[in-house]
Amino acid sequence: MEFGFGDILQLMGALGLFLFGMKVMSDALLLLAGNKMRGILATMTSNRFLGISTGFLITSVIQSSSATTLMVVSFSNASLLTLTESISVIMGANIGTTITAWLITILGFKVSMSAIALPLVGFGFLFMFSKKENLKNWGGFIIGFAILFIGLQFLKEAMPNINENPEILQFLNRYADMGYGSILLFLFIGTILTVIIQSSSATMALTLIMTAEGWIPFELAAAMVLGENIGTTITANLAALVANFQARRTARAHLIFNIIGVVWMLILFYPFLSMISWLTQRLGSESPYISAAAIPVAISLFHTVFNVMNTFLLVWFINPIAKIVEWVVPEKLEPEREIDEPKYLNEKIAQFPETVIASLVSESKYLFQNAIFEIVTHALNIHREDIKSGLKAKKVVKKSVVDMKTDVRALYLSKVKTIYGEIIRYATNAQSTLKVSEAQNNRILEIKVANRKMVEIIKDVGELNRNVTMYSVSTNKRIKNEYDSYRKLTVQVLREIYNLPLDGIIETYQKRLMDLRIRMNKKLKEHNADIDRLIREKLITTDMASSLVNDNDNVREMLNNLITVAELLYCRKDTLLTTKSDQKLSLEAVA
Repeated sequence: MEFGFGDILQLMGALGLFLFGMKVMSDALLLLAGNKMRGILATMTSNRFLGISTGFLITSVIQSSSATTLMVVSFSNASLLTLTESISVIMGANIGTTITAWLITILGFKVSMSAIALPLVGFGFLFMFSKKENLKNWGGFIIGFAILFIGLQFLKEAMPNINENPEILQFLNRYADMGYGSILLFLFIGTILTVIIQSSSATMALTLIMTAEGWIPFELAAAMVLGENIGTTITANLAALVANFQARRTARAHLIFNIIGVVWMLILFYPFLSMISWLTQRLGSESPYISAAAIPVAISLFHTVFNVMNTFLLVWFINPIAKIVEWVVPEKLEPEREIDEPKYLNEKIAQFPETVIASLVSESKYLFQNAIFEIVTHALNIHREDIKSGLKAKKVVKKSVVDMKTDVRALYLSKVKTIYGEIIRYATNAQSTLKVSEAQNNRILEIKVANRKMVEIIKDVGELNRNVTMYSVSTNKRIKNEYDSYRKLTVQVLREIYNLPLDGIIETYQKRLMDLRIRMNKKLKEHNADIDRLIREKLITTDMASSLVNDNDNVREMLNNLITVAELLYCRKDTLLTTKSDQKLSLEAVA
């Protein structure tokens, strides 16, 4: 046998060059179209056929089913996609990955790319000098595309010739005549190769070259393609190991979907191959059973027809597949975290702008609805349960007169400071390290502003805490009534925010918040007039008057900030652009 260690290294180098070209091309395409593709994915509906179309489109554009499935797993991890949506996208990705096989078959076997590959590298290199990011990415795509086919050419040349190395054919013949045993063996080989190389496209290229060189017959090549379909699911399953149960369900769904497809294909294997042979001849090629040169086209056709049929067969069983996956991967409650640990932020969500933003919003909402809600109510000696109840605001205030001895500073340090710091860190890192659009950058800015406003709310309520506790039990009924009015107004604002219906109509939500802001500012203006009257009529002491004037400003700031945070977190519209106009409307309304 003439094929030695040096030849093996050359084969590995050619495969490495092919993989490098595929990565450069795929990365460039992700930079060119990734934002749009992820935007489509993040805003898709639960319609299963739309999901399939989305998966097909994304995989066809970025030329990587692994990148698509990893994206889907990340989106599931951030709760941007439901399980049924994820399954439909993965089904579409399986069809999209067949485009790569046709690309390799047509341009790698039917057309000689070697003559123009190097000129393409030079042409793409010229784009790399451009100051425009898009042109640089186009240059990267062209270079990657050319290197891919240079690697493919080297692969074809590095493959040992059967005529010069008959021992290879003798070796393979031992395992090629075992009937279904051979089919299962080569299915396993296709799976293992894909797991090791981590690229179904590279395994497909190897399979096509092996068939073109006459190493293996049509049926064994088809078995390897089935193995590649299983092997390509491993990447997503590995990525999901450290993710939450939703991401693990998505990865398992991919595996189960492909395994079901392989099982029914094995049952109908030989009749299906006969149909593919007939189709190949109808398309003007020879039978893959007779001519080795016809096998690459037949294999690409087998890959496409199988994935299309598998998808449109199982699309009607998305819900049962989801039930199986939910049984295999039961919902797992996250272990109780320390008070100052983030609930939604982790390194896995930092891959894409969409997942970072979704997790930042979830973390901020959780902070607002729990820690901030608790600190504000307890600092004003109000029970949170009373806010959520149907009890009238006046009765809530009258009921809550006991000093809760709230240490606002301690609560901030234990429940807010660390999480606030993590939110700002993840937001800033996303802006500096990820390719974010202007709209995404604005959304991240909104989230950062919302969190700063939360800290300001704590500062304002901290200022209020001492006087509320002192004057709520004062013998001077006037000062007591004024502070009870502040507490009552806070109850009304918190309750309004808590009970706002999230019906998906942003304009309705914004209008409710704007109306709330106008009513709140009007009430505080009336309080100002009351304070002036109490001072003129000397119904309160100088110290009381000073406290009231300062705390009126504190309450105004705190309540305006509470409403602003609700706007920024629950309204997708850019409220930073409307806040000033809203405030102007508020001032005009109370003037």
